[in-house]
Amino acid sequence: MDLKTSTQAEATHASADLSACDSTPFINLERRTFAIISHPDAGKTTLTESLLQAAGAVHEAGEVKARGDRRRARSDWMKIEQQRGISVTSSVMTFQRSKVLFNLLDTPGHQDFSEDTYRTLTAVDCAIMVIDAAKGIEPQTRKLFEVCRLRNVPIITFINKVDREGLSPFELLDEVAEVLQLDVSPQNWPTGIGGLFHGLYDLRRNQLQIVDRSDGVVPERWMATEGIDDPAIADAIPAAAAKSLSEDGGLALASYPAFDLKAFREGDLTPVIFGSALRGFGVSQLLDILADDGPPPQAQPARPAPVTPDEPRLTGFVFKVQANMDPNHRDRVAFVRVCSGKLQRGMKVTNTRLQKTMALHNPITFFARDRELTMGAVAGDIVGIPNHGTLRVGDTLTERGDVTFTGLPDFAPEILRRVRLSDPMKVKQMRRGLSDLAEEGVIRLFKPAIGSNWIVGVIGELQLDVLQTRLDQEYGVTLEFEASPYEVARWVGSDDPAKLKNLVETLRSNMAEDQDNAPVLLMRNAWEFGHFQQEWPGINFTAVRERS
Repeated sequence: MDLKTSTQAEATHASADLSACDSTPFINLERRTFAIISHPDAGKTTLTESLLQAAGAVHEAGEVKARGDRRRARSDWMKIEQQRGISVTSSVMTFQRSKVLFNLLDTPGHQDFSEDTYRTLTAVDCAIMVIDAAKGIEPQTRKLFEVCRLRNVPIITFINKVDREGLSPFELLDEVAEVLQLDVSPQNWPTGIGGLFHGLYDLRRNQLQIVDRSDGVVPERWMATEGIDDPAIADAIPAAAAKSLSEDGGLALASYPAFDLKAFREGDLTPVIFGSALRGFGVSQLLDILADDGPPPQAQPARPAPVTPDEPRLTGFVFKVQANMDPNHRDRVAFVRVCSGKLQRGMKVTNTRLQKTMALHNPITFFARDRELTMGAVAGDIVGIPNHGTLRVGDTLTERGDVTFTGLPDFAPEILRRVRLSDPMKVKQMRRGLSDLAEEGVIRLFKPAIGSNWIVGVIGELQLDVLQTRLDQEYGVTLEFEASPYEVARWVGSDDPAKLKNLVETLRSNMAEDQDNAPVLLMRNAWEFGHFQQEWPGINFTAVRERS
């Protein structure tokens, strides 16, 4: 079977589980909506693929860095992601296992795309934190964890690559406990790390998963035991590995707290799974814990009051907009987290930002870029709403009309560049492309009050590479960047409209509007920023603002 046929077959298989969208059993399935977070190269996308394979959603997990076009990660669907072997945008995959429907959001690991990741985390009820066994907690992992902590998102920890040389399990657990200030509760235990790895012991079920070093794990080769010190274990794995498991595993059971569901869901304790995403070790157990103990859909922050999932009327919010998922149709899809009620095809809802009613004619569910028309969705589900620019990140869709979801941020950029178009005949395509990608959150777009050269703002240099590549591939526009006279951008506002008007008129050469027509002050450097703050009391200079 060639790649194209294989991909189509897998998409069909995934869609088959979702084809019952209009049936009562589908609506009654339990929901688990979760994200996977990690530092780059810790194995986040590989774990995504392994989870899909363990759940039966794909037959073969694509390797991100596979040779040629033989295999690709299903979650990394953009051409630039396949070329570079990294995730540059969040993707959504919905799949079913037993009586649970999982909504998996695969996030970019690179810090240059932290804003996309932050918004994605507003749409989940739980997160899996992937840690490289050889490196421990890395800077981006810690930053993303802090985001989860701010939103009280429960964390399941997956310590990856235990089949390679790395730190000891005790060192890794103690680092998680000390650095992240979490209680840790190991749910399985490796017989050793790297060359000493011969299996994983399930501390919940007293079972040993035995590894065949010649070709990975023997399918379904599980051994029931009387406990971690069962003498029969030494007959299944080398005696030294059995002794290490008995001693170290026994010490772990005595030293670390038992799993506590309440503490986990309140964000005070993290269950820890050791494994290897690439080889599939520990992945089924991770899915079991997510299904058995992961939180169901939770209340979402909103004005005038949080929205609970048992609210009968439909509510949801847009946490992401993606342009050109289908390059042939120049489509725009708004990703909506359903927070309450039941979404049905053809129903009418109110966009509270516009105070206008819109019909949901073709809501879709996702499997990376592949999509399936859905007839219904309930709290916890992630659905796509195709539109032509009507929906923006932060929009609330509701049958109530009196609710607005909160907590979706915009961040001021750290790098500002002027754009220069190689072909002046493609100004229209350039502006369309920049506006689309600004709406996605790939960039910030600033239109100066004086002059016609637009300025783009990004968190990191890699976003500029992505911008150039996508404009070329999706809009046929070759774009260059040149230095901007500004280094700092801040949104400005005031409780006194007269003061804001005076600022805008006095500093007109420094003023711009962003893609939402909000006033922005552009400054040459941090010193000038500090000077303006002193010179203009009563003006709010904002680096992070909430989407309205």
